Amino acid sequence: MGNGLVIAAITAVLKDLLETGLVKSAAMSTLGDVAVTALPLDRVSGGSEERIQLNLFLYQITQNRNADWIARERGRNAVNYTDAAKKNLVPPLALNLHYLLTAHGSKDFQIEMLLGYVIELFQATPVLTREEVQTALKHLTIVNSSSLFAQAYSTLKIDLTEQLNQIRISPTFFSSEEISRLWSVMQSPYRPSIAYEVSTVLIENTELC
Repeated sequence: MGNGLVIAAITAVLKDLLETGLVKSAAMSTLGDVAVTALPLDRVSGGSEERIQLNLFLYQITQNRNADWIARERGRNAVNYTDAAKKNLVPPLALNLHYLLTAHGSKDFQIEMLLGYVIELFQATPVLTREEVQTALKHLTIVNSSSLFAQAYSTLKIDLTEQLNQIRISPTFFSSEEISRLWSVMQSPYRPSIAYEVSTVLIENTELC
């Protein structure tokens, strides 16, 4: 069943992309040590002495609008499945992942610089190919081999990237009312933020083939 790790894998890849970009950016180096985390909003430290931080939070998962078409195509292409397996074949679940990126800092311009960095980075990389995802997964499991995700990933007998043709990263813009409603639901103090939708992620049973 390692297939269920694909959602965590996408979060890990995005986090790695943000961390790697910070290291490469000369402008961002002036900020010093920026922590990149993937925590629930209520677990991010605050207050007057809060550290400079980018937090990536998966706040919603929705079904991709092309889910039916994707399911039909995957069914047609299941040439390696046995006849018995085809009869029990459950269509893959095509998902969109919705992330909220919040910027944290206690000094002038830190938040603005962080949000500007995020927008520039994802504008320059709106699509991640399967090969780029593979490279990122390999990198993050090497540099942080003791992390929970790296340990779980090392046990897999399948290639998670088989579930990912390519990943699209698109900004989501909210109205003032939508922002207010979102943060009310989160029950956390408002922070300057920007939202992104990541698609398409497939969850399917790989044990039938």
